[in-house]
Amino acid sequence: MLIIVLLSVVGVLLLIAALWAVSVYNGLVALRNQIKNAFAQIDVQLQRRYDLIPNLVETAKGFLKHERETLQAVTEARNAAMSAAKAASANPTSASAIAGLGVAEGALSGALSRMMLVAEAYPDLKSDRHMAQLMEELASTENKVAFARQAYNDTVMVYNTKRESFPAVMIAGTFGFEAMKQLEIETPEARKNVKVQF
Repeated sequence: MLIIVLLSVVGVLLLIAALWAVSVYNGLVALRNQIKNAFAQIDVQLQRRYDLIPNLVETAKGFLKHERETLQAVTEARNAAMSAAKAASANPTSASAIAGLGVAEGALSGALSRMMLVAEAYPDLKSDRHMAQLMEELASTENKVAFARQAYNDTVMVYNTKRESFPAVMIAGTFGFEAMKQLEIETPEARKNVKVQF
């Protein structure tokens, strides 16, 4: 009789432990999926940004005839950022892909900032209606990217905290839940907002 009670207690404890493990595992999966969703929101805004940049460069080209290097730098930075975004979009849980995107976005923001500084010297460009509209759309998109990046980083923080907390760390390690990287802009120059003045 004592053996049956002891086996029942052990069985209940094992069932509780199994339910706890399933709950922790499912929680980590849910957070990982939230990270993927949050990155998808960033991806949408980045694509909008990448689509605006060629129009911006083309509009500026007519006014900045002597600034071909600056315009070329923006185009090259855009292409590199698009490539990094594609790699990160394919695997938004990859720390190296997210780090690469952060570096590429930092370079693009820096190139755009340099172009805006050069544009300041051209009053005709500053007063161009099409350029003003593009700059307004770009500024709006930059804000949306910043909000989406914040939501992504918040979700990554919650996931990493849960993943590293005891006793969930045992489940995370056993089932390969790797630490996620926050999306950070890697260059100090790029941390400055793109300043638009007309």
